[in-house]
Parts: sequence; C-alpha cells; structure tokens
Amino acid sequence: VVDLARYFNRVHEVGDGYAVTDPGVYYRDFEKATLDKGWLMPSYPASREICTVGGMVANNAGGEKSLAYGKTENYVAELSVVLRDGQEHVIKPLSQSELEEKIKRNDFEGELYRDIYKLVSENKEVLALAKPDVSKNSAGYYLWNVWDGKTFDLNKLIVGSQGTLGVITKIKFKLIKPKAHSKMLAIFLKDLGSLAEIISRILARKPESFESYDDHTFKLAIRYWFDFLKLMKTGNALSLAWKFLPEFFMVLTGGIPKMVLLAEFTGDSEEEVNQKAIVARDSLAELNLKTRLTHSAKESQKYWLMRRESFNLLRHHIKDKHTAPFIDDMVVRPELLPKFLPELNEVMSHYKIVYTIAGHVGDGNFHIIPLMNLSDPESRRIIPELSKKVYDLVIKYHGSITGEHNDGLIRTPFLKQMYGEKVYGLFEQVKKLFDPDNIFNPGKKVNASINYAMEHLEK
Repeated sequence: VVDLARYFNRVHEVGDGYAVTDPGVYYRDFEKATLDKGWLMPSYPASREICTVGGMVANNAGGEKSLAYGKTENYVAELSVVLRDGQEHVIKPLSQSELEEKIKRNDFEGELYRDIYKLVSENKEVLALAKPDVSKNSAGYYLWNVWDGKTFDLNKLIVGSQGTLGVITKIKFKLIKPKAHSKMLAIFLKDLGSLAEIISRILARKPESFESYDDHTFKLAIRYWFDFLKLMKTGNALSLAWKFLPEFFMVLTGGIPKMVLLAEFTGDSEEEVNQKAIVARDSLAELNLKTRLTHSAKESQKYWLMRRESFNLLRHHIKDKHTAPFIDDMVVRPELLPKFLPELNEVMSHYKIVYTIAGHVGDGNFHIIPLMNLSDPESRRIIPELSKKVYDLVIKYHGSITGEHNDGLIRTPFLKQMYGEKVYGLFEQVKKLFDPDNIFNPGKKVNASINYAMEHLEK
C-alpha cells in the first residue's frame, strides 16, 4: 500500500490561475490555499472533506459543479509520474512537432509514446464510437481523449486510471475564479412524469449545479432529526424547525415529494443571481410544481446537507449493515431519465434492500447507496446479480456504468459488457505497455473477475 498523504502533502505554489501540489494534499486544505488567493478547483466530489487531490486525479473526480465546469480531467495541466522504469517523468500536452521529436527518442519514454500513439491512431474510429454518449464517464481508459490531431496528451490517459499505470508524485492544476454570489431554486416533484421537461427548462437557464435526491433521503432527514441538527450547526431544534417550516407544511398538504431537485445559480452580484433564479422558477409555472427560492446561504445549506450526508445518516444508525456502493454511479443522458428511472426502480423493487438515491440530475448521473449485511450469503448473492441487471439497463440507454467513482474491483468485471471485446482488448494493451509485470494496483481497469471482487468483500 502506497500512502502518499503521509509525506507528499505540500501545496508548493498557487499562482495566477494555477497551483502546483503534492498528490497527498487533502482537497479541503488545497481549497483553503487556493481560495486565499481567489482561485478554485471546481471538480471536487461530495467527499471533499476526506479526499486527496491525487485521488481526485486518479478517479477523475466530479461533483456538484461539474455541470458547469466539467471533471478533474479539465484541470490537469501537468503531472509528474513514476513509471515502470522507476524514474519520475514530467507529462504535459505536446504539439505535433513535439510529439514527433518525442517518438524519435531511443529510450523508455520514446518507446511508450510511440506505442500509445500507434494504438490510438490505428483505432481512431473504434475509439470514437466507444466513447460513451454522456457528459461524465470514469469507466475504462480514456484512449479517445489522448490525440485530437493537434495535441497529444498522455495526462488524458493517466487521469482516471486509478493508479494502474504509475504513481503520481506532483500535479499542476488549472484553476478558475469562483463566482461571488449564489441562489438556489428547490423543486419538489410528486412524480417523475414532468422530469424531462423540468430538466430541459432548467438547463436552458444555465445553472452552475443541478442536483437531486429522492424520497428515501428526504425521510432520513426527518427520521434522524437531531443528527441533522448537529450537521446544520443550528443553535436549537426550534430554530431548525423554523427553517423547515415550508417543507413541513408542504408534506402535510401534499405528502413527501418523490424527488427534490436543487438548481443553484451563481453570478457576480446578488441582483444577477436573483434574476436568474426567478426566471428559472417562472419557466416552470405552467407545470404546477411546488418550488422554493432560498433567501440565504444558510437556507441553501439544509438542502445541500440532505444531498451530501444522507448515506452517512444511514450508516451511523443501522449498526448491522454497511454502505455497499456497488451500483452507485450510473449515467444516462438527462432527457432519458423519465424512462430510465422507473425501469431502474422496477429492477430494484425485486430486492429487499434499504437504499437512497441522490445524484447530479443535470448530468443524468445517479448514486444508489444500499445498506447491506455483507456477512449474509443472500447479500453476497445479490451484488453480482443486481449489478448485471442494472448495467444491462444502463447500456440499453447508451450510458456509462460509472460517471465519477471509477471502476475499482467491483465494476471492472463489467467493462467488457459496456465496451465490447475489441475496446476492452485495447485497455488490456494499455496496461501491458505501461505495466507488463502487473504491479500497479492490479485487478483494476483490466484483469478482474466478479469472483475476485466478491472474495475481497469485507466479511
């Protein structure tokens, strides 16, 4: 086990639109350093308080701001990586002339660049067809992104490779200027019938984030009220109850919503964000929905906490079960959600599992977090069976089996199902070129089986 957080944990420099950092720096500390200079790396995931920036690169992390800003792959300017020759290599984008010089070299690096260039060039059409038709994807190796005819960038392959190609030792990130003001529009749905139309109308208004959570999540906040109180850091239960008065009234008069959507609009002034949010709300008027515009960041926080902390509430209160996120990250195009989600719920209904669904509705990216007793043989039977059924459904809708969280031991066995034999064979070639002895994080991305994954589940 290589623990980079112990010694590779310094932010070296924050400059004008960039930062140079060790991979073991926690994102929370990295963000503090960049915000002190007025900059932000916006691809942080929901686990922002506990993840490292190196892990974000290795997983190609994304989160609530990815709708507007994209995933971590968009912000990696340069990497230092120890490859199989034991040397640290600086990897950065190359122009065509720089690439030609690189592949002429008679050394390890020249050979590696030659082989990868040949692989992506000879399979250009196959790879173009293989790229999932969604805005977020962390499945497989991103071979289609390496060479666009003008720029050759091996970083595009190393990002999202889960440490299977080498060890990242330094990162240069590109940064953005964060917007100073924000406003949230919360939308409460009794059913999913109008979901596609809502998504279309809200996305037309260009929100920075467009998130969602289901009725299971909403019920958790009510059920574990005092835990939620602690998370809100509110002085007392009465104060928190006052903040939730509109939601309590809504539940009393119309029941718990089937889904809650959160659209956040940002800008450089209060007036600008108010106008954006009001226009978005008014665009939904004829759909007869319950909506709420937040009045402050504190009010928005209650919705963000429901979205981010729901599975933690579950995990802390159900002692004989553990979170088992084995189907937690599928993506389909947002306009397909009204068809996809009912079919997904129908598949899930055949299994007695406690779970929550939350996600990035603007990207069509959903996280299912089940709670299971992993010592129970029935739970261990369900995992591979349900995985295949869910992924069959995702592939039917031309989606990806993982939009953010990557393959790991539990999803790698399904990559061949998603991409087909030929493309999976290209992934195997990539692994062989970088790591013929299979020493870098074996069993991820290629050469895994569901039996191997199940053998390594906590018992």
